[in-house]
Amino acid sequence: MSRQVKQWAFITACVALTVTAMTFAIRAGMLSQLSLVLQLTDSQLGWVNAMAFFGFPVATIVGGALYKVLGAKRLLMIAFIGHILGLLCTLFASGFYSLMFATFLIGLANGAVEAGCNPMVTQLFPGKQTTMLNRFHVWFPGGIVLGALVSISMTYLGLGWQSQFACLLVPTLLYGVLLIRLPDNFTEEQTPANSQRPALKALFSPLFLFMLLCMTLTASTELLTQQWIERILRESGASAMLTLALITGVMAVGRYFAGPVIKQLNPLGVLLMSSVTAYLGIRFMSIAQGTEVYYAAIIFALGVTYFWPTMLGFVSEKLPRTGALGLGVMGAAGMLAVSIWNPVIGQLIEREQAPGTQNAFDTLVALSYFPLSLIVAFGLLLLGSFYKARRQTPKEVCHDS
Repeated sequence: MSRQVKQWAFITACVALTVTAMTFAIRAGMLSQLSLVLQLTDSQLGWVNAMAFFGFPVATIVGGALYKVLGAKRLLMIAFIGHILGLLCTLFASGFYSLMFATFLIGLANGAVEAGCNPMVTQLFPGKQTTMLNRFHVWFPGGIVLGALVSISMTYLGLGWQSQFACLLVPTLLYGVLLIRLPDNFTEEQTPANSQRPALKALFSPLFLFMLLCMTLTASTELLTQQWIERILRESGASAMLTLALITGVMAVGRYFAGPVIKQLNPLGVLLMSSVTAYLGIRFMSIAQGTEVYYAAIIFALGVTYFWPTMLGFVSEKLPRTGALGLGVMGAAGMLAVSIWNPVIGQLIEREQAPGTQNAFDTLVALSYFPLSLIVAFGLLLLGSFYKARRQTPKEVCHDS
């Protein structure tokens, strides 16, 4: 594969992921407006959010299983069609069920982007998979920053939720145009020709199952907090969308410079450090008011920055036999967990009728249990790896002088 094709493929993937992130950000910013215009309760909003996160794992599992058959370009074409249809259906949504269907289509498209791009990046850069996955995933928080700024600007200009979703058609059409220039089957020469049987077998290894469980917790820590931030912080005295832009801006910078951090701490050390920092950030945010919220948001952002791409990179490097299917299943597990928890968070917010401080406290304390569990999980895994390394170190042979 030529260097030019490799760079073009990576740019296309980054633009597609940016669209995924912008749908996330604008939906997060529009929850209150959707609630008013379409007369939706917080519980119903939770189910709408759940559809985005439920459509994602369906696409990543199916896409991961068919990656060797379809290839990255075809999966991105499926994502492009899904984004166009999902956005159009959103624009014409008239109530709860039509909005759920539209959001599910967008979730499918978002999952197809991940199913096609994550294994593609590991194939394009086999010598530095975790670093380049972090660099690719810069464009998820980067896209959220763009989406949040677009939402703030359009809201200030008096433009409603339909106009804000309509603007997403522009970057979607852009990555559709970029796709046309990619050659068909450009990853074929780097794709192993063996069957999926070894990958399926590797999925049931104890380490993969353990990381799968951890993925549900890392994704919930990161995405639930961000998706509900506008409702959680609505009476905190801080701008929820500016807080979201701040969080994701810090994440984008951190992921771009992930290489030295990963080299210094190793992936497990990064994940443990991230869990501790995320827990502290959420607990601080639960009691913060006014400008304190922004400081808490920075701590939280430093915690969740490396979660998603480092989890994928760890599996790709330590469990290479799982292949594209393994990456798809990991992404699916994370988003499925977020899908399941979204209605629960919506009900928790809805039950709290007291002014925002108590509401934010109860919801954020509940969210803090996810990173708290991760501290224990990654701490045990890191201790186990140290113990295993010591046992495998050959004993030095002492000689008499």
